[in-house]
Amino acid sequence: MTASDGRRAAETPAVALARLYDLDLVDDPGDLDLWSALAAEAGGPVLELMAGSGRLAVPLAEEGHPVTAVDIDAAMLARARRRAEAAGPDAAARLELILGDVVGLDLRPGVEVPGERRRFGLAFIALNSILLLPGRSAQRAAWEALAAHLAPGGVAAVDTWLPDAHDLARYDGRLHLEYHRPDPETGRWVTKTAAAQHDAATQTVALTTIYEEGVPGEPADRWVRRDVVRLLTADELRGMAEAAGLEVELVAGGYDLEPLGPHDDRAIVIARMPGSGSAD
Repeated sequence: MTASDGRRAAETPAVALARLYDLDLVDDPGDLDLWSALAAEAGGPVLELMAGSGRLAVPLAEEGHPVTAVDIDAAMLARARRRAEAAGPDAAARLELILGDVVGLDLRPGVEVPGERRRFGLAFIALNSILLLPGRSAQRAAWEALAAHLAPGGVAAVDTWLPDAHDLARYDGRLHLEYHRPDPETGRWVTKTAAAQHDAATQTVALTTIYEEGVPGEPADRWVRRDVVRLLTADELRGMAEAAGLEVELVAGGYDLEPLGPHDDRAIVIARMPGSGSAD
């Protein structure tokens, strides 16, 4: 048994799926420049909710921003910690990782002061993550958590996918091959297939993702992930931001922040906390 074989044998499903999540994102979504620009404009600490494995939080910390990254998945945060350590001691020192749920999130200073929350210049949820929350109440709570932790004048932003009718018509449960690529961490080849089922009544898409990894000619390991994506319209996103007490400044259709158009496949809502001031 090789060292990598031993590591695989010790992997839990959560650890394996966190590793494979990073393999999914070998194809860069292209959103880092947006978050970097918003963080530079905010000029204060940054809060990322549903931060995953640190794909964005670590580069922002490398740029010099104090970053707090929150996620409910301990395996994801463990990868974020390793990513930060690999980026160097300065970046690691600027990154705080918190295991927690966005619903009811309440970040306090090191010494609790009644009624006082930590405040940030930028708070955001990236790349469709809000769609994984369990229902509209949780999605509203995510916006409330962003708003509750903003300094006066601070910016909240959410980036999410907007499928069109053609996309949804294809989600009929058929299995599709998404990729076949090597995992640089293990040296094994990974085949990813997925099936999606759209439910128009609930505006959800049930996703089943199957990863098979191994060496040609040897038995493969299989990992299965199941998610329910709760779709949102741009109007719903705007309404949630406004209900949380934020002033919506822009609904964009891409990372260039051009206004949302009829053929755009994502919505990026950028909103501001009324008032002026500085983040703690």
